[in-house]
Amino acid sequence: MSTIYIEAFSGMSGDMFLSAFAALDNSYDILRDLPKKLGLRDAKIKISDVNKNGIVCKHVKVIDLNNTKKEHHRHLSDIQHIIDNAEILDTAKKIAKEIFLIIGKSESEIHNIPLEEIHFHEISGVDSIIDIVGCAILIDKLGIKKTYSMAVCTGFGFVNTQHGKLPVPAPATADILRDIPCYTGDEPGEKITPTGAAILKYLNPDFDVPVLIRKKTVYGPGEMSFVSPNVLRLSICELNNKQEKIFVMETNIDDMSGEFLGIDFQKDLMKNGAFDFYLTDVQMKKSRKGVLLTCLTNKKDIKQLSNFILENTTTIGVRYYPVNRIYLEREFKKFNSTKYGEVNIKVVTTPTGKKRMKIEYDDLVILNKKWKLPLQTLKQEIIKTINFEELYT
Repeated sequence: MSTIYIEAFSGMSGDMFLSAFAALDNSYDILRDLPKKLGLRDAKIKISDVNKNGIVCKHVKVIDLNNTKKEHHRHLSDIQHIIDNAEILDTAKKIAKEIFLIIGKSESEIHNIPLEEIHFHEISGVDSIIDIVGCAILIDKLGIKKTYSMAVCTGFGFVNTQHGKLPVPAPATADILRDIPCYTGDEPGEKITPTGAAILKYLNPDFDVPVLIRKKTVYGPGEMSFVSPNVLRLSICELNNKQEKIFVMETNIDDMSGEFLGIDFQKDLMKNGAFDFYLTDVQMKKSRKGVLLTCLTNKKDIKQLSNFILENTTTIGVRYYPVNRIYLEREFKKFNSTKYGEVNIKVVTTPTGKKRMKIEYDDLVILNKKWKLPLQTLKQEIIKTINFEELYT
């Protein structure tokens, strides 16, 4: 399972992704055999060293042996047939078809033509097919599960296509890039192609980049040259799990019975994205007594959690803001060396390496119902039986 970080300084295209993915896993031999496995006898792979503003890296280029200027007009079904009959893993086939489907849906919307009737131009040649299928194979092989990315530079101006001169980014590219943060940059030219955009879209990157620890960094060059180095930088990363960015969400409630903020409401807060919360008595304007509800949550759960609060309290607004959190490493261990039954124990490690442990409260409640003993008594009796040396190793 891999986490990758994408940085595109001047360009993002299918061959740049392919070159970078191959460098991450040193999978050039796999790519050399790919035309044969796809049944595309009129293509071969050329791998060469290039220098982009002093950055030396390998470029993977697909060469059309039949006619490099030949126009291709394959339908989506034709491309899917090639993929289905390829000698590659089914998981890679699925990824490749999803990437082509992203492009197909955008082309269908732009040209107002049913998806099954769309015929591709620039991306139906052997180069684009191999770029996308090759990336699919390597995404699958690398086990990429989480992707972060910097904002995308699109460039500006116009580009010549089979449909004539079109604005940059091309309409299909612009459609694929919906909901993705972009900027034009300060240099004209097409900086991202439909193929590059579709691969990025498939990876579903998070643009709110946390603290990352780079373990390996490679470069995938593009054929064009710009003032900035035309390379795509990919890094395999690890999250710095001791520090993360979270969000504080809070609201003031002054005209609602405290009964409605009880245990059921609090459980539902956790179900809807809060991983911690607290209630504070406050005095509001006009000396009204109120409650400040404060929740900790992740960015992806902000909308769901705010909707829940607005639906289930009398407040008419919530506020949220990002904060950085430093926390201790923790792990949960099951402990069953007691006559009372199994409990989960949370073990945390302090910055100096010391260990602390805590029996989970919910487990004590369950045992309390079974044994009819006070919670504090149960806790003390279980602690007496714990082998701390074994627990902390």
